Amino acid sequence: QVQAVESGGGSVQAGGSLRLSCAASGATNYLFDMSWYRQAPGKEREFVSGIGSDDKEKYSASVKGRFTISRDKAKNTMYLQMNSLTLEDTAMYYCRIRYRTCFACNVADAWGRGTLVTVSS
Repeated sequence: QVQAVESGGGSVQAGGSLRLSCAASGATNYLFDMSWYRQAPGKEREFVSGIGSDDKEKYSASVKGRFTISRDKAKNTMYLQMNSLTLEDTAMYYCRIRYRTCFACNVADAWGRGTLVTVSS
């Protein structure tokens, strides 16, 4: 019902910035929340940041103060502004969208295919 498509990944030097986008399409009438996860080679996928339907923001300790999450409800798009990037931020970044097809329906998940962020020294 809902699809997530990420964009904005690329290569950047340490200390630089990138802005990721995640666009939701399909049945977007009841979006619940949107979030970012990342996975580096040989590591577990981890939560990065999330934003609820009430615009409440959450951040992992490793990115708090450096990353900023936001959403444009009119465009059904979520953004992740990443500043002061470090080598440890290198990972595949995934968009996760939780949504309902109706108000009383169970919450479903939609995952994007990921966008790669590479930070070099």
